[in-house]
Amino acid sequence: MFSYEVLTEGIMKGDADVVECEINKALNGGTDAQDILEKGLIGGMSVVGKRFGAGELFLPEVLKCAQAMHKGLGIVKPLLSDSKKKVTGRIVIGTVEGDIHDLGKRIVCFLLEGNGFEVIDLGVDIKGEAFCEAVEKHKPDILGMSALLTTTMPNMRKTINLLKEKGLREKVKIIVGGAPVTNQFATSIGADGYAPEAGSAVEWVRKAISKP
Repeated sequence: MFSYEVLTEGIMKGDADVVECEINKALNGGTDAQDILEKGLIGGMSVVGKRFGAGELFLPEVLKCAQAMHKGLGIVKPLLSDSKKKVTGRIVIGTVEGDIHDLGKRIVCFLLEGNGFEVIDLGVDIKGEAFCEAVEKHKPDILGMSALLTTTMPNMRKTINLLKEKGLREKVKIIVGGAPVTNQFATSIGADGYAPEAGSAVEWVRKAISKP
């Protein structure tokens, strides 16, 4: 018999086989795919995000949880009609020009997806022009920029200034993060928010999108 508790536990343990088995049980028993997505997958990853933010889970464990969650997403997504898909918000994210570090960014992406957000990951070494093009094309609620090197942090400011020049700045909220980035720096470059780690990034995005 299908159990949301077992499905959630499978995600928490990063056990893709359990996740696949429980979802198949649920579908065979007539459980709605949207409910599986929201109550099972998103619910499970929400707990993972909170535990990661509290220091109870570490990066390798979160990656394993995310892999299990993606296994489940692969099963239920094709069964969701466009009209029933409930996307919480859209985020464009990338590591700024000159920086090729993306582990932290990947964790943020996993947690955002697991919490029901549509994530468009541009990758690493992204020029300001490419960020602007993505904002124009995808019309995201949030733009996220990451940097792990102090030498690439100024490219966050350059990107924000370029968005202003193109008349795009007011159309998107911006959050920045990365090991050397601070709240003071975020404020100084005109970003709307800053997150020291992935869990707080998800919470900031959720609050920012919920505000008019």
